[in-house]
Formats: sequence, structure tokens, C-alpha cells
Amino acid sequence: MQQQEKPAVEAPWTAPPEQILKELNVSADAGLDGGEVQRRRSRYGSNRMRQAKPQSAGRILIDQFASAIVLILVAAAAGSFLLGEIVDGFAILAAVIVNTVIGFFMEMRAVRSMEALRQMERITARVLRNGKVQEVPADQLVPGDIVMMEGGDIAGADLRLIEAARARVNESALTGESVPVGKGIEPLDREIPLPDRKNMLFKGTALTAGSCKGVVTATGMATELGRISSLVQESRNETTPLERRLESLGRRLLWLTLAILVVVAAVGILRGREILLMIETAVALAIAAIPEGLPIVATISMARGMLRMARHNALINRLAAVETLGSTTVICTDKTGTLTENKMTVTRIVLDEAEITVGAEPKDGAHFFRGDTPIAPEDHETLVLLLEAGTLCNNASLGDGHEHKAVGDPLEVALLEVGVKAGLDRDNLEEHYPQRREEPFDPSVKMMATFHQTDEHYLIMIKGAPEVVIETSSRVQGREGARRMTGDLRKQWNERNLRMAEQGLRVLAIATKDADSLDARPYEDLTFLGLVGMVDPARSGVAEAIARCRDAGMKVVMITGDHAATARSIARQVGLIETDDQEAIEGKRIKPVQGLSDDEWRRFADARVFARVSPEQKLHLIDIHKRAGAVVAMTGDGVNDAPALRKADIGVAMGIRGSQVAREAADMILKDDAFSSIVVAVEEGRVIFNNIRKFVVYLLSANASEIFTVFVASLLNWPLPLLPLQILFLNIVNDAFPALALGVGRGGQGIMKQPPQDPGEPILTRRHWWSIFSYGGLIAVPVLASFWIAMTQLNLDAAESVTISFLTLAFAKLWHIFNMRDRDSGPLRNEITTNLYVWAALAFSTLLLLGAVYLPGISTVLNLKGPGSQGWATILAMSVVPLIVGQVLKAIVRKRTASAADR
Repeated sequence: MQQQEKPAVEAPWTAPPEQILKELNVSADAGLDGGEVQRRRSRYGSNRMRQAKPQSAGRILIDQFASAIVLILVAAAAGSFLLGEIVDGFAILAAVIVNTVIGFFMEMRAVRSMEALRQMERITARVLRNGKVQEVPADQLVPGDIVMMEGGDIAGADLRLIEAARARVNESALTGESVPVGKGIEPLDREIPLPDRKNMLFKGTALTAGSCKGVVTATGMATELGRISSLVQESRNETTPLERRLESLGRRLLWLTLAILVVVAAVGILRGREILLMIETAVALAIAAIPEGLPIVATISMARGMLRMARHNALINRLAAVETLGSTTVICTDKTGTLTENKMTVTRIVLDEAEITVGAEPKDGAHFFRGDTPIAPEDHETLVLLLEAGTLCNNASLGDGHEHKAVGDPLEVALLEVGVKAGLDRDNLEEHYPQRREEPFDPSVKMMATFHQTDEHYLIMIKGAPEVVIETSSRVQGREGARRMTGDLRKQWNERNLRMAEQGLRVLAIATKDADSLDARPYEDLTFLGLVGMVDPARSGVAEAIARCRDAGMKVVMITGDHAATARSIARQVGLIETDDQEAIEGKRIKPVQGLSDDEWRRFADARVFARVSPEQKLHLIDIHKRAGAVVAMTGDGVNDAPALRKADIGVAMGIRGSQVAREAADMILKDDAFSSIVVAVEEGRVIFNNIRKFVVYLLSANASEIFTVFVASLLNWPLPLLPLQILFLNIVNDAFPALALGVGRGGQGIMKQPPQDPGEPILTRRHWWSIFSYGGLIAVPVLASFWIAMTQLNLDAAESVTISFLTLAFAKLWHIFNMRDRDSGPLRNEITTNLYVWAALAFSTLLLLGAVYLPGISTVLNLKGPGSQGWATILAMSVVPLIVGQVLKAIVRKRTASAADR
């Protein structure tokens, strides 16, 4: 059954309910009949998301071979088998298999975004069909169905509301709105953004209060949730900078290997050497050119990084994402629940006689301040009355015990909490003022009221939207009693409300009224008490984390579905912007990058705050930053964040507050939801990249020494000083452990004071290639010298001479690890000498070398013999030469660098 991806009614929020019902040919009192339901299901398809084909284990396994280096190794193994070098071939395949197995099991934690989306569909709906209310699975809804909902129900499709009684909906996962929003039925402008479509209920959102009745206008992939799922599918995972760098390195190594083969063949032919010998030499050089241990070490290093990040509350879904964090230049972060607590807190109370600030934590034993002066709430009669009204006109609950779990509307929870700070006990208040009637919050009047009995009459407590409460108040309570609410006074209070809203506060007004009976009209002739300003406070440590990002050369950008004033206020608190008047760009101004002028995209790329942003606009912003050459990390927790999490170089989801969709779409999940954990992960990513660069230089310089050794020996018409299987043993077994030790190092000091790695910069720059060939020559010279000494001075046979050159090379490569220290570090205490894994690797590799020489079987396969005392003296003397020379050269470079800095 083909599923339509367009809603049955275009822009249903723009038309009155009667017109929508007429367009869908349905009665609000009878609903659809059974036959019409079947016809519409045939036309529109099932109310389900399109199922994305999950990535199979076989596909994941095949992907492990999608690397130039791995393919080179496979080709080398095939060549060895064709030449009859069976042991060599199996040795190379062993390297491929080890890398494949590690990568396969680490990558099995694949993204399952669409499966998570489908979890949201397993709900039922109460519909009106054939004039009767029925409960049906939500996936059986069709356009035109009349759906009835109560508090706690989840919308199974997109609905145009036709009735709404005090309906409030939690849309945070879809829109980023931090508190439940009220719903109504009045038509709206066509261009109004999704978070402001107050007459619509969207699939996957939850009704938190009140009740409503709506007609289905879109199902399945045509819903807003379905549209997001399409974006998740379309936002394919792009290759990370590390993957691109390793592929580039693999291609270079491929051409280098081919060039070596051609040169060696040409030299051999010109010198008239035997073809079989030339093939043997070419195979040895090809094996020497390929760093067989590189994929294994890179994979294990990143896997180790994953485990280390997990200890810092950062879970990684993709191996290559570990390093990419270190290259991140822009972090696009959601506001609600990421930079903020997703919990409303009262921070300001404005009375007729005073403006009072409320501290989150007590200062000098006080929570309430007038200016910098602490005040006692009981000394301010109006303040106490306002706090009592906020506590009593309230349906939330703070819960019991140390967990202190709050239940209810976040705005009402905030009112209860500020009452507790003032020492109010709700149970005690309700004993003195028992509630006799409640007028629930009504979106049409934007107020709520409760009636409380006193000794002689009823006290009505009212809270609601400031502009409405101010308008319906006839008096203002002050220190000297109530005074008349004049036109000028009403204007002043409205201006105060506007200023508070512009500062990012959510504002409620509180009022009271005396009544003689429960039948009194609650919303007339009110006594205005004051305004209560609330904010979703910044999470602890966020400002410091953002400052560290700035020091590390990274830009943090807030992208939220909330209002611009609220976004700007939080951005100011956490240090994203410096002044309140800095621009917060609204999402409606964001277009695809192809449609932007140069000035527009530069302006958007430089901006720090974006508000009222839709899922598509988040994708556009990521494209804008990528066009500017940035490596983009995107944080998020809601369904609406999933496409952007997939599109970004690094998707970072919240583990506690995050939806399952967001967690499955992300590359990294923060178990503690702390933005500061991102900074720790970025630091770890930088350390890992530096470690990868070090062990790549280490492995390739060691391999270069093998190339130079074999190539020079062939030019001099010497016997091969290294046999192919011996080279494989060094590359796969002996070199791997020191390289791994480099890969798990903790890194040097000040890594977060450096700018991010240029994403266009390869793993190996010209300077690194120069170091590789220089070190390669530096190691090859003593190896060739030891081979010459063994043949001419010690008069050893070919096998014993090869053992001398083999061990000289092996130990020279082991000591060479100390040449990998940073140039600005000291020779005795640095990130290499303080790495315990390095010493363990050297000890283990030494045992392996001794075993290769003296253990029966292995020594036979590798064609090695005991070198004797003179041989060992030659080996040890020659093998330390590269280390000594390397350290001297580093000291010279360090001294020159320091002198240049002083000048």
C-alpha cells in the first residue's frame, strides 16, 4: 500500500474548524463510517512511519574492508599466495582479520533512528466512528477521524482541534518548547511557525492537562513527526575527518608502494639481476611499505578512547567519532535541557512597593533580596500574600523524601518551590484556607482560580497571563493597602511585564479577590498583587565549559525552538554573548545554503544564538557552518534534533532527558546530560588524534627504515638483510605494542589551549613526512652497518648476519619510540617516559624478540639463529644510535625554537 507523504489538508491551522470538517467530509458528532475508513486507508496508507531497512551484520562486516589500507593488505596477501609464500600470506591475512573483528564488534552499536521512531507509534486512540466512541490502535487512524483526548493521552496523528477545554500539551521533544503550551481552536496565519500553531496537536506529543477533540489532518509520513523521520533518513552519516584522513593516507601509501615496486624492478633489470630474486625483493619492499599494524592500532586506540570517554559519562556509537571530537570547531547546542535545567525557577518578584530577586541557593541564610539587601518575606505582607496565592492556586506537587520529585506543570512547580523558600507549608495553608472550588486554567481567558474558605467569606486566588490579569484588576495591593488601578498604573505594569519578558523571563501575574459565595465570578474586580518572573536556569558548569571551548578555539552556537528573548537571556548567562542587545536570529530567516548571499551565510556562520528554529533549519545551519570549513558537533535531546544529529560531523545526544530517537541518531551520548562532559570528550578526542599521529609517524618511519634497508642492499648487490616474513613479524607483532602504547597515552599539557585541528589537514603534513623519511634513514644506516659488520668483520653466515640486522632493526625501532615525544617536552620527563604502557610494551616486545630467536619452531619459521655475545654487542651498540641522534636533533630544534620565540 503506497503511503502518501502530503497531509490530507494543507495548512489546516489557517481555516476554522467548520471548514476543515467540510473539506474532510466528516461530521464532528458522528465521525466516519466503517466503509469510509477502509477507503481512506487505501488512499492514504497506514498511519505508520516508513521503515528504514536496518543495517545488517553482513553490511557492517563488509564496511570494515572499505579502507584503502585494508584493501592494500588484502592485495598483498593475494600476491604472497600467488608467489607461493603461504606463511607470508596468512600472516598478512591475520592482520586484516584482527582489525576486522575489532571494528565489527565496536560498530555493531549501529544507529537505529527509525526503529526508535516507530516505538512512539505503539499507542491507542479514542475515535468517533458511526456515532460511537471506539478505542483503536493509533496506526489505524485515517484523515477525517474524530479523535477525543484527555490529560495523559498521546496524539496518534496530526490533529486540527475543533474543541479544547483548558488543553495544555508537552511539545518539547518536537519543538524544543520548554514548558507545556496552551491550545485553542481559532484560525492562525499561514506563515506562523510550528511551535506557535496553537490549534494543532502533533503526532507523538502528549496532552498534560485538560481535554480536546480534533480531526485527523495527516497520518504516517505526512505528519510533522513523519517529516522529521524523512529528514533522519535523508541525513546520511557522512565520513568523519579521521576516516577521510586515513583514506587519504591509504591512497598515498598505495601509490608509494607501486612506485617502490616500479623503481626496484627498473633498477634490477638495468643491473641484470635474476627475475625471481627481483620478485622476492619487490615483495619484501611492498610488505615493508605497508604498515600492517596501522588499522589494528588505530582501531584499538579509538576503542580505548571510547572506554576512557565512557568513564567520563560520554558513550560513543561510532569508533571514528572519537577522534572527530578533537577536530570540532563549532558546537551547535540546543538550549532546553542542555544548557539549561529544563526546570522553571522563580528569580524575580515585582510588587507595587518593591522589586525582589530570588536566589537559587541561600546567601547569608537568605533567599530573597531587595537590591543587595537580604529581606525576610514575613516582613512584607504583599509578598507573603502573593506567595500564598501561588502555592494555593496550584495543581502541582513537590513530592516527598530526599528525591523531591516534582509532578505537574513546571510553572506551578516553580511557584511551590519559591513558597518553600519563604517557609510556607502547603498542607498548613490548606488547613487554614481549605479549597472549595477550582476554576481550571482556560486558554481562552488565560487564567486559573481557586476558591478558599475563610471564617466569614471566600478568598479567591488567581494566576494567569499578566496582560489579562492586569486588565481585569481594579486595585493594586501595596504596603499601605490597596489603591485604585488607574490607566497610567495599568500601563506601568504592562511595561514592567514587557521588560521582564524581553529579559527572557516567563511571567505570571498573581491576584486575589474576596467573595461571599462559591457562585461568584472569579475574573472580575481583582486586587493585583504582583508579577512573578521565572527562568529555566543555566545548568551548573555550563559557563565554565563554554569558556573552555572558547580557549580551545571552538565556537558554541545555541539553536533552540524557544523564543528569542529567552534564548538571548540564557546565552548571556552562560557567556555565549556579552550584551543583551546582541542579535538572536529567528529560524524563519534561515534558508538553504544555496539560496544565501555571501553576506547572509557569513552573518549566519558568525551568529551565536538562533531561536524558533525548525528541524530543516537546523540542517541548513549545519550546512552553513560546513561551507565555512567547520567540523560541526550538534547536541540535542528531542525528536526534532534527530536529523541534525545525523547530519552533523558529531551528533551528541542527552542520555537522561534525551528521547530514544535522539540517542540512536547520535554519535555520542552524554550519560549525565552535562555540557561540560562534551569538553572532556573534546579533550580526549584531541589527545587521541595526537596519539594517532604519533603512532602513524612511528610506524611509517619504522617501515621507511625497512624500505631503505632492503632497497640500499639491493642496490649494493648484497643479500637481503631482512626477509619478507621477518618484516611481517616486526610490522604486525613487534611494532604493534609500542604503537598501541603511544595510542593510549594521556597526552601533553595545554592541549586545550591549542586551536582545533584543521579538518582539511592530513594526518601527516609535510613536516611529518620529512620526519618519517629522516628517521627511516637514521635507523637504516646502523642496520646496514650491523649487517656489514656481521658479514665482513664477524664472518657470520647469511642466516646469522640476517639475524644481526633483524635484531638491530627491531631494537632500534623499540628505542625509537622515545623520539616520538613532543618537541617542546624534556628528554627525561615527558608524555612518553611517563606512560607506563610504553615501558610495558618495550618489555613485552623484548621478550617476543628473544622468543623469536631462541624458541624452536618460531626461530625456524623466521630463519633466525642466536647471534652470540659479539653479535649482541653489535646489536645493542648499533640500535641505540638512532635514539641518541634523534634526541640530540630534538634538543637543537627546541633550542632554536626557544631562541626564535625570545626574539
